[in-house]
Amino acid sequence: MRRFTVALTIAALGVATAGAASAGPGTRTLQRHADALLAQGAPGVLVELDTPRGDLRVRSGYGNADRRTPVPWDAKFRIGSYTKTFVAATALQLVGEGRLSLEDTVERWLPGVVAGNGHDGSRITVRQLLQHTSGLRDYVGLMPNLFKEEDFRRTRFDTVTPEQAVALALRVPADFAPGAGWKYSNTGYALAGMVIERVTGNSWQEEVERRVVEPLELRDTSLPGTSPVIPRPHAVGYERFPEKGLEADPADPRYGEAIDATAFNPSWGGAAGEMISTTGDANRFLRALVRGEVLRPAQLAEMRRTVPAPAFEQAWPGVRYGLGIMFVPNSCGGHWAHGGDIMGFMTRNGVTPDGARSVVVSINTDSMVPAPGAPAHRGDPAFELVEHALCDVR
Repeated sequence: MRRFTVALTIAALGVATAGAASAGPGTRTLQRHADALLAQGAPGVLVELDTPRGDLRVRSGYGNADRRTPVPWDAKFRIGSYTKTFVAATALQLVGEGRLSLEDTVERWLPGVVAGNGHDGSRITVRQLLQHTSGLRDYVGLMPNLFKEEDFRRTRFDTVTPEQAVALALRVPADFAPGAGWKYSNTGYALAGMVIERVTGNSWQEEVERRVVEPLELRDTSLPGTSPVIPRPHAVGYERFPEKGLEADPADPRYGEAIDATAFNPSWGGAAGEMISTTGDANRFLRALVRGEVLRPAQLAEMRRTVPAPAFEQAWPGVRYGLGIMFVPNSCGGHWAHGGDIMGFMTRNGVTPDGARSVVVSINTDSMVPAPGAPAHRGDPAFELVEHALCDVR
C-alpha cells in the first residue's frame, strides 16, 4: 500500500511477558517478525499472543514518531472491520433466540430501504449481508473524501448515518445478483446494524455492548458512535493519501506526507468498522467466540459455514469467509480471523480452531508501503507473524 518514511529510523523495541510465557527463542522470533513490519511501512507495532502457558506481548517502532516514544503496552486503537465480527455475533444471538432468521429478507425488516437501480431488498437475506454475498456495492469506495488528504481534513468530523451510507451504495447498480458471487461490502454491515436496531428497538451499539462487551468484561472496548476521540493511552494514527485520491494511478500513487489522523468521526464506519479496543480485549473476544462462550452451537456452526472469498486470495491464499469471520489456511491447519483497516490503524489477528491460542497485531497506520530494498510481501504483511504466533511459539 503506502510508504511511511520514518520506518527505517526506528529502534524502540520491547518485550513483555505475563503468566508462564518466557522470552525464549519463540519470543525472539516473534519480536523479529514485529520488527520486520517497520521496513514494510509500519511506524509502530504492538502484538499480544495468548497461549495456555501465559500471555506474551512484543512491540516495535514508535507510537509517536515525533517524540520517538513506543506504542503503549495497553494502547487502545481503532479495530476497523474487526467490528464486523462483533456485529455478526450479535445478529446470530438474535437468531438463536428466534427473533431473527438468517433467511429473513432485508425487505422484511427494512421495507423500502433497498430499492431502485435494480436493487430489490426482497431478494437479499440477512445471511448474504453478513457473508458479503448480497452483491451490494461497497459504499466506502463511493466516498472520495476518505481517499484524498484535503477532503479528509475538511470532512473528518462530519457525521455519516447508516441510511446515508446505504443510499450511496444504492445509487449504482449491484456488483452481482444476490448470492451469485462474493465481494467485500461494508454496505451489508451497515444494513445488518439497521436490522439489529429494528429487531431489538435499540441501537446496534447498545446491543453489542449488552450482549458481547459487558458479559466478556471487555473493559477497554468501546463503541464511539460519532465521537472522534480514542480513549488514552493510544498511539498516534498516521495516514498518507494519494495525490489524486480515488483517481490515483496504482502504479504511481504519489503519496503525500503522513498526517496525524488519530481523531475523526468514525460514524462512516458504523457497524462495519467503528469500534475501539485493545490487544487484550480483542484476544479475549476471539477466544471466547470460537470456544462457544458467545454463541449457541447451532449459531456458531452457521458463523463458521464458509464460502470462497476470491478477492482476498492474494492476501490470504485459500481463504474462505463465513459470517463476520474468515478461515485462513496456515502451516498448522488454519485459523479463524478478521482484520480491520481504518484511518490511522491496521488490525490483524488469528485464533486456533480450539481457541487455545490467539494473537492480535495493531499497527498505527493502514497506509503501509515497503521501504526501498525491503523484502517484498506477496500477501498480507502480518501473515507470517500471525502464523508464527499460532503455529510455532511455545
